Order: sequence, then C-alpha cells, then structure tokens
Amino acid sequence: MSVEQQSPAPSPVPSPAPSPAPSPAERVSTPVDGVDVLGALSPSRAGDFMTCPLLYRFRTVDKLPEPYSADAVRGTVVHKVLEELFDLPAPERTPEQARGMLVPAWEQLLADAPEVAQIHGPDAGYDAWLRSCEAVLERYFTLEDPTRLEPAERELYVETLLDSKLLLRGFVDRIDIAPDGAIRVVDYKTGRSPGEFFEGKALFQMKFYALVVWRLRGRIPAMLQLVYLGNGEMLRYVPDEADLLATERKVEAIWRAIRHAEESGDWRPNPGRLCDWCAHQAICPAYGGTPPPLPEREPAAAEPAALPQ
Repeated sequence: MSVEQQSPAPSPVPSPAPSPAPSPAERVSTPVDGVDVLGALSPSRAGDFMTCPLLYRFRTVDKLPEPYSADAVRGTVVHKVLEELFDLPAPERTPEQARGMLVPAWEQLLADAPEVAQIHGPDAGYDAWLRSCEAVLERYFTLEDPTRLEPAERELYVETLLDSKLLLRGFVDRIDIAPDGAIRVVDYKTGRSPGEFFEGKALFQMKFYALVVWRLRGRIPAMLQLVYLGNGEMLRYVPDEADLLATERKVEAIWRAIRHAEESGDWRPNPGRLCDWCAHQAICPAYGGTPPPLPEREPAAAEPAALPQ
C-alpha cells in the first residue's frame, strides 16, 4: 500500500533505481480511458499532492526514478511475511516460523528486482538489516496473536469509480470480517507511530480505504486499525458515514487541484520538514534547482513504480 510510515533519519542516497515500471495498482486496475474513467488516485498519490504538488509531479507526471531505501525494502519484505504467515495452519503461526520466512521473502524480492541489492552498499550491512527485520516481526507478535485470527482478505486490491469518473484504488493489507459481518481494515506500518504532524496523514489513508470498501460492499467498516511495528503501538479509529462522506469530498477536491495543476502547468513546491527525505532536492526550485521540462501531457492516472508485491 502504498503513504507508509513516519520518515526515518536521513541516510546516504544510493544509486537511483531503474526507470519506473507500472505499479501493482496499474497492472490490475480499470484502465483510464479519458471518457468513462477520467483519472485514478491512490491514497499514496493523494498524500504526495497534499504534501507537495511538485513531488506529485515528479513521481506521477515525470515518473522520475527514486533510490530504494533499506527502510522501504524492509517494509516490503515484512509485509510479504505477514501476508504469507496466514497461509500456514493457525498453530504454526509462530515467531520462529515468521523469522524463517524472512530470507525466502528477501530472495524472492531480489529475484524480481535485483537492483534492491543496492540498499546494502558495497560493504556488508545485510546481517544488520536482516536483524532489524527480525526485530520488527518479533514486535508484531506482541500486538496480535495470529493463531487466533483468520483474515478474510490479505493484500486485497480495491477500487471504486466515483460519480465524477475518478477511480479510487489501492491495496489493503488485511481485512477481517467478524461473524456478524463487521469489517475491520488493517494496515501494517514498519515505522514508528506518528506524532501529531503525521497522524492525520495516516488516518486519511485509512479513511480512503474505508470509503472504497464502503462503496464496494455497502457497509461502513466498523474499525480502522494501524499496526505500528516500529515501536509496537496500535492506532484504532471508528469511522462513520459523515467521516467517509467528508473523505470523499476531500479526495474530489484533491483531484480538482491536480487537474488544475495539469492544465496550468503550475506544480508548486511546498517546502517543509519532509524535504529532508526527498530524493529530488537537486531539481527543486525551493532549493535552487530546475525541474525538467514537462513531458507531453497525459491523463494524470499513472502511479510511480513500486516494489513488487
């Protein structure tokens, strides 16, 4: 899924990843034809635009490559283990089994995207990184008992088309359904629980998914649950109809702002705290850089590359 966690401390930037490939959402979603579907938006891309319109442009319009980071790759690997953990019989969903699944998940990711090996640099680094993955997984078992859970869906692709012909789409980490039909939407974060500055952004992502699930299934999720594996905390939120209608209005407003930026070519930077972790400072006018010329205009529907799911 992609707005994932509170940003870590800055670290040396490795070589950039290759040119972007289609994201997982693009590969399975309804095509944007410019007539029946005018555009597509995920919570990650909506979050990009709210953070900085120029960042949205670099990622979605220019499709500029960005370096892989050890934190992002850790998140991908840990998500894969937590997804596959529930393929095992309930009694076998133990911390030991989860640790044993880490290396195969890393090796599969490496086979699919060999360039992720760059996160470890020319020196070692792999062993320490693997231990950090193990620590994150260990923490999961202090928050939930997977032997007592039977998720209805894992890594579920969801999409819904609004009346405005805007397609909302994305991947939900987990959906639990109670015997009475109550729906819980669960998202794993491998970073730490956010401070006030980031909390609203994380909740927006969950409300976005709750809106899509409501439109698809006709039932408002009873619980939104963010599982922060970086420091072992959970954030739970109970949405209601007013919440989700407000989220729909907000998404529509974001989309209108994106279309205005497309038509005007005005993608303004929004300097702030998150600039310290941006891969594009060198070409950002807020830091004395010059963005590349805008490419030939296309519908703003494509998502930037993502690590394989």
